[in-house]
Amino acid sequence: MAKQVLAPQQARSRESLRKLLKAAAEVLGQHGVEGTTIPRIAAHAGLTPGAVYRRFPDKDALLETVILGILQRQDERLRVALTPEMARQIPLAVFAEQVISNMLIGYRASAGLLRAVRQFVQARDGTPFHAKAAKLEMRTFQYLRDLFLAHRKEIRHRDLPVAVAFALVTLFSTLIELILVDHDLRCWRAVIPRDDRTLKRELRRNFLSHLGFDPGHSK
Repeated sequence: MAKQVLAPQQARSRESLRKLLKAAAEVLGQHGVEGTTIPRIAAHAGLTPGAVYRRFPDKDALLETVILGILQRQDERLRVALTPEMARQIPLAVFAEQVISNMLIGYRASAGLLRAVRQFVQARDGTPFHAKAAKLEMRTFQYLRDLFLAHRKEIRHRDLPVAVAFALVTLFSTLIELILVDHDLRCWRAVIPRDDRTLKRELRRNFLSHLGFDPGHSK
């Protein structure tokens, strides 16, 4: 009889935790690190603050769990959506355009959350949490790099891994600067186009140029 009662209790507990983590991510994206409080998260999840504190000792512990979950799911989604076999079947120029377009859309749609995640992680440099977050981010980065290396026959560069890594770092850094840091282009508006169509085109051109991609050489 005890086992029959335990299963529904465990299911309710897992669902309650899922709602809590989802609510915390949504509040973090909407209000930033400073505006994310336990009472606000609890209200968003339909829970009491006491129920939150029974699971997590403080806001930082909760946000660490939330952020590591976000980074883990991000890595898992990439591996499901794009396999090396799939990448090899797409011409490099088309593959680069798809990746850049998806990244630009993702950064725009989740700018508030990504900005808060970046702030929270950077503020915990030197902690075990920071090391775990960095490891997950590097795992995703290396997988994306390897997807582009599947196009090595189309890349005319003497050091392919380094070339792809630098091209990706430049891409990530540009998106972070223009969307997360200077999100309203107060600093860059005089020299950077505001429309995403032009931005995507220039990002793609810069990325492929760094790889030494030659359209006439591509099969």
